Amino acid sequence: MDERQELRRRADSGDQDALDQLVELAGDAGDLAELRRLAAAGSSDATDLLVELAGEREDLDELRRLAALGNSDAADVLAELQE
Repeated sequence: MDERQELRRRADSGDQDALDQLVELAGDAGDLAELRRLAAAGSSDATDLLVELAGEREDLDELRRLAALGNSDAADVLAELQE
């Protein structure tokens, strides 16, 4: 089992430290798929990083998706990019 798999297993069992490490690793790697998975599981840190990365990449589709889910930060960044 590689490091990420072990961290996922621990995070899925409620280990906050493992979740924090996963979010950090995914953010550093720019792994939007992993951040989406973590955000869908309830990680607000993963959601925040998704908004940040999508804004940096000017990924309007991702920002729209997050805004449609009710994320006001994504809506704000989207509005700024569309000005």
